[in-house]
Amino acid sequence: MNQQIRDIAERLRGLRDLFDISVSDMAATCHVSEQDYQGYESGECDIPIGALQSISKKYNFELSALLFGNEPNMKSFFLTRAGKGDTVERTRAYNYQSLASRFTGRKADPFIVTVEPEAEEKAMNLNSHNGQEFNYVLEGKMLLSVGGHELTLNTGDSLYFDATLPHGMKALDGRTVRFLAVII
Repeated sequence: MNQQIRDIAERLRGLRDLFDISVSDMAATCHVSEQDYQGYESGECDIPIGALQSISKKYNFELSALLFGNEPNMKSFFLTRAGKGDTVERTRAYNYQSLASRFTGRKADPFIVTVEPEAEEKAMNLNSHNGQEFNYVLEGKMLLSVGGHELTLNTGDSLYFDATLPHGMKALDGRTVRFLAVII
């Protein structure tokens, strides 16, 4: 995994230690097994954004602080110029650019997500988290699986769904896909 994932893992361990939270409580919050959660803290496993958001909501800790190590401090508004939002690359194929990382007390977390096409055909990585999610395709074509239903979304298509359902996506036609994801 890359350094950004290891940094997030370190912040997770620090948060858990600071508030004396057990591994089992954190795993339950993320809706994963203790073994999977320990993989998150090791920095050797991909950490889904939804799991981080579940932790941030339950423990009243800003998602931006977990993702980027910065405490948000803007209360009235926060402007993100084109291409300038804080980014985290979860894996080589997924890049998340936050559009509101410095606004404190957010009710939703908007991201521009870039998904690179996979060189080889492999199973879609599914995750789930509390809340709801809205995806709007800005460019490209993607396969989105939600609760066992596979949907093809093209540029301009959108989907609003219950994020507790297992969901995942992948780029189609060997092209990069970019979409707006709002996690609520």
